[in-house]
Amino acid sequence: MLSSERKLAVAELKEGMYVCRLDRPWEGTPFLLQGVLIESESDIETLAGLCKEVYVDVERGVVPVEASLLSLEPAAPRIVIPPKSAWRAYSDDEIAALQGTATYPETVEFEQELSQARDAHVQAAAFAERVLDDVREGRAIAVEDVRGAVEPMVRSLVRNADAFLWLDALRARGAYEYRHALSCSALAVAFGRHVGLPQELLVDMASGALLLDVGKLRLDDALVSSSTAYGDEERRRMQAHVEHSLAIVDAGGAVPEHVREMIRTHHEWVDGGGYPRRLEGDAVPLLGRVAAVVDAYDAMTSDRPHQCAVAPHVALQALYKARGSQFAAEIVEQFMQCMSVYPIGALVELSSGEVAIVTAQNAARRLQPRVMVLTDPDKQVLSQFHSLDLLVRAHSDDPVRIASALPPGAYGLDPVDLFL
Repeated sequence: MLSSERKLAVAELKEGMYVCRLDRPWEGTPFLLQGVLIESESDIETLAGLCKEVYVDVERGVVPVEASLLSLEPAAPRIVIPPKSAWRAYSDDEIAALQGTATYPETVEFEQELSQARDAHVQAAAFAERVLDDVREGRAIAVEDVRGAVEPMVRSLVRNADAFLWLDALRARGAYEYRHALSCSALAVAFGRHVGLPQELLVDMASGALLLDVGKLRLDDALVSSSTAYGDEERRRMQAHVEHSLAIVDAGGAVPEHVREMIRTHHEWVDGGGYPRRLEGDAVPLLGRVAAVVDAYDAMTSDRPHQCAVAPHVALQALYKARGSQFAAEIVEQFMQCMSVYPIGALVELSSGEVAIVTAQNAARRLQPRVMVLTDPDKQVLSQFHSLDLLVRAHSDDPVRIASALPPGAYGLDPVDLFL
């Protein structure tokens, strides 16, 4: 039982309560996010038309009266990741049906999770580097080891997604392929957590996303690091990295087909313009559609030989513009909700003139995240940074809000240099 959750009949809801779970999936409801703060009777009326019972988080909203607490049922038990040897094959229909079947209220506060998230991040980053170095040197990888290595990361992201994503945003620079592999893995888990997939499947997604571009290590470094536009032959050689990735994964042991398909189809476009098979629409498997969005988002927000990183909000706008053509519209829309308007690690300017970086989301108000203030109103770097919860500050006598999102490096600020 999660001590912060209480099960209530919809008729018992009051203004100020935070509904974290329904007795049905969130999909198909008018609520854009998986969680809603009751602000009016109309919110209760809407919920009454959708379900009979809900779970409220007593740490995020008004606590139910004692009389109600006596009759409340405990939350459903959490799904436990099975042993790493227990691979299970999922069909595309089964994965789609599993969406919304798991719920992940934050069981640990951001600050409390940072230590465990740091350990999981160090372990996963070291493993990713070792695996990719093994491939570069022609050594085989054990796919089961990949699954085992990402499990601590999955558990951290399940407890509190913001902590791990915050550490990943501040990771010291290194070779792009290492950073990209780990970031894609974390983003895939964050997305799966957001849509309510079970933890066993989150581990599969983390494993597949870690290995999406492993085949590039079999290509010439000059081709991969080229800063000029590819010709037809160069493009064909680059696109062959998908088949190289599959060959590397297959040589490492038996892998469930849905994980293979995630790797094989992460460059397919829903309009048929992708590669290697020019699949269209639903012919691109669900995890392939997810991987396409995750891969593109991290690539756009990272410095690469041929392109500088763009701000997270710019990358989200690009994904949205390409929905229905390059990317599946429903995946883009869910990913945007998952990342929020101001993703973790985004630089923002506050209405006070100060510059801050987003550290954690407020599920009840995505426009009012928690931030770390980096400068004074004159854009001078502070000698000591301080945390600010914009949701709390919005209800103070001196409210502060986000005035605008900023590009990477705005005002000469580099969060990696500032924090590491």
